Amino acid sequence: MPAALALLAMAATTGCGAPPELRHPSDVATGTGAPTASRATGIPSTAPTAPPTRPPVGGVTATPDAGLVATACPNGPSGQRVVQLLRGRAAVLPDNVRVQVRTGPLCAADWQYTVLAVTGHEELQVVTRGRPAAPELVTAGTDVCTIEVRATGPAGIRTLACDAGPVAGPGA
Repeated sequence: MPAALALLAMAATTGCGAPPELRHPSDVATGTGAPTASRATGIPSTAPTAPPTRPPVGGVTATPDAGLVATACPNGPSGQRVVQLLRGRAAVLPDNVRVQVRTGPLCAADWQYTVLAVTGHEELQVVTRGRPAAPELVTAGTDVCTIEVRATGPAGIRTLACDAGPVAGPGA
C-alpha cells in the first residue's frame, strides 16, 4: 500500500513539465499573432489585446423585455383607476355595485391586467393598455382572452388572460 501511494504521488507530479509562465517566451503562444522580442529580453514587443466586443446576436439586450412577464405596476394605474374606468365612459360597472381589487393591476409593457371581485357577480377580469394615468379598456369579463389580447398583447398579459382560463365564479 505505501508503494502504491508513493507511485501515485510521483505520477501526479511528473510529466507535467514547467508551468506556462515559467517556460521560455518563444514556447508560449501570446494569442495575438504579433511578433515577440528576442529571447534575450523575453518581453513581447506588443501587448496582448482583448478580443473585440461584438453586439449580441439578434439584437438581444442585457435587460429583459418588459412584456415577457406581468409584474406589479410600479407607476400605476391603481386598482381604483381601473374601477373608475369601468364605471365611467366604459359603463361596464354600475355605480351602486361594490367592487374590490383582487389581483393587480399587473403590467407587461404598456398593458395592464386586473381581477376585481364584484359583489353578487362573478370575478371580473380587466385588460387595459396605455398610459397609467389614462388607461384604455381593451376588454373586461370572465374570459378576456380575445383576439386582440392574443394577437397584440404582450406575453405576460396573454399568459394571465389566456393560459389561466376563465375565472370560476362562486358556486362553480
